[in-house]
Amino acid sequence: MYGLRVGVNQAGMARVYTIDPMEDFRWPRLLVEHELATVFHSREWLSALQRTYGYRASVVTTCAPEESLTNGLVYCRVQSRITGNRMISVPFADHCAPLVDTAKTLNALVPELGRKVDEKREAYLELRSGGGCDEPGAGVARAAAFCLHRLDLRPSIGDLFHNLHHNCVRRKIARAERERLTYEEGTSQELLHKFYWLTVLTRRRQQIPPQPLSWFANLLSCFGERTKLRVASKDGHLAAAILTIRYKNCMTYKYACSDPQFHQAGPMQLLIWKAIREAKEGGLSEFDMGRTEWSNDGLLTFKDRWGCRRSTLEYFRYPAPAARSRAENIPSAIARRLFSLAPKGVLTAAGTILYRHIA
Repeated sequence: MYGLRVGVNQAGMARVYTIDPMEDFRWPRLLVEHELATVFHSREWLSALQRTYGYRASVVTTCAPEESLTNGLVYCRVQSRITGNRMISVPFADHCAPLVDTAKTLNALVPELGRKVDEKREAYLELRSGGGCDEPGAGVARAAAFCLHRLDLRPSIGDLFHNLHHNCVRRKIARAERERLTYEEGTSQELLHKFYWLTVLTRRRQQIPPQPLSWFANLLSCFGERTKLRVASKDGHLAAAILTIRYKNCMTYKYACSDPQFHQAGPMQLLIWKAIREAKEGGLSEFDMGRTEWSNDGLLTFKDRWGCRRSTLEYFRYPAPAARSRAENIPSAIARRLFSLAPKGVLTAAGTILYRHIA
């Protein structure tokens, strides 16, 4: 009935069932009830992944089909001749914690996926934890760590504004209003193409290709009115844009792009503040500003200035990843240089080809 598969973990302690989260009616119920469930566990996110990249999601659980679903670990199989086959929980998510309440449950689920790695069907399993994975079990090692910024929206709107950095945020918002920047929001195709134009500009500056236009279009299609594009312009010129997604009690600030020649006018500060205000006025309790590499001091400082709290976001792998040598980083450095020089058409084509292999 659920596309069910049954396995027994290596310890032989519990039955583990594999279900289809797109078909099993219990999955959305679990997401509503579980405090760790986020936008990245949702059917909408998983559907956008499948539409754009062909990734199909599965969930392992200790709950039998006749029982209520009380736990689950969602993952997608990424199959690539370039980067290898692996299981990711889940692709392009900042965090996607296993929805478990005890270490015992987690230690029943992870070995079932680890078995696929041991049988050489997959190169590795990666868990992008946002909680619930402090003790991932034998053979699983910490592979990376990031900073996660979240803003508590429970204070009053006045207190939220007061907590913003005076010079770098509040004054920039005031300047954006004085500059009379044009503000647009919605999910129209016109706004999507404005957002994507700025995305390509930003990615070239960062020396990486943009994700395909279809990815953003599918996010808008799958989430509907819960996603929103916000675009700021100066004298008819595109200045900055962001994409946010509402899910449960949280608004996630997922993508941002800008033209640096307009940074002094404060367009990004204006857009983020408008998103925060909307989230607060809509009764949400959290604004998720996403992950940042600990080495990126500029972005860490930018997010700190919004009054966010920091936490450590850890990624885990089975088996433990091998250390990379400096020589392995040389092709990446060459590619980044080429991306920074590539014409727009070449850059977008590279993104369309490459992203399904990156995850």
